[in-house]
Amino acid sequence: MTAPSPGTGPAPVARTLAATGAGLFAAGAATVAWATLGERRRFQLRQETVRVLPAGSRPLRILHLSDLHTVPGQEAKKRFVHSLAALEPDLVVDTGDNLSHPHAVPYLLEILEPLFRFPGVYVPGSNCYFAPQPKNPTRYLWRTTAGEKSSGEAPRLPTEQMHRAFESHGWQGLVNRALRLEVAGTVVDFSGVDDPHLNYDRHPGFPEGQPTPADVRIGVAHAPYLRTLDRFAADRADIVFAGHTHGGQVCLPGGRALVSNCDLDPAICKGLIDHRGVPVNISQGLGESRFAPVRLFCPPQAVLVTLTD
Repeated sequence: MTAPSPGTGPAPVARTLAATGAGLFAAGAATVAWATLGERRRFQLRQETVRVLPAGSRPLRILHLSDLHTVPGQEAKKRFVHSLAALEPDLVVDTGDNLSHPHAVPYLLEILEPLFRFPGVYVPGSNCYFAPQPKNPTRYLWRTTAGEKSSGEAPRLPTEQMHRAFESHGWQGLVNRALRLEVAGTVVDFSGVDDPHLNYDRHPGFPEGQPTPADVRIGVAHAPYLRTLDRFAADRADIVFAGHTHGGQVCLPGGRALVSNCDLDPAICKGLIDHRGVPVNISQGLGESRFAPVRLFCPPQAVLVTLTD
């Protein structure tokens, strides 16, 4: 009988499998730790330039914030948002889902305080109306959660208190509303809708009966559903701002989103995309539900969009 070669046989194989299993477990644990503790605090600023203004116009700098999902005590998020005031934007656009806790409004106002010295507009998202609830997060992998929080089961959030505070600081609500503003010498027509994810959206079109045309027409919505983007395109928007998708939140290496939580293809659920000839800026958002505090290959972000001629 031939003796087994050194390093072969049941015992070494078992040790190899055990080592492989331990390595995989360690890698998995490290990934979970990074997703819950590292990635979600790796705040970033994305910058884009979009040519939509009339010839000879001065650039218009727009700071796009979305999906803060605020919980009291998020000091890293507060420091990052405070730092954005140094950008000196001409306009702040907030595309909703500002809250993730029923007592978060005072802390949200602390986070946004340095930005209130700039003109701003806002629309609400579902987590401006209804508090998140503990649910199986993997449900996102096979269906959208559209309309879930309109069932009346989720606790209401202090939406009106938040909106009154925004208005007291000069930010204008675009809740199913058309509005003309002059921003840093640029005449801007806005068309904003309530949350499409909750089916609250009622498109107002853009301001009518104005003596002169606007320099730029901006559409604003929380969730970039195709019907919403189609309507803005039909209304001849020059650019659209949206959030909601979290950029996929948990992505493959390289940032490929697995889901969008709406009917937008996950491959285009973040960044600056084109929809029927209209540029659409979709933010990855600055937060996540307090019951799913995970990000992977998809760091939180704010966006500075410079409109030029």
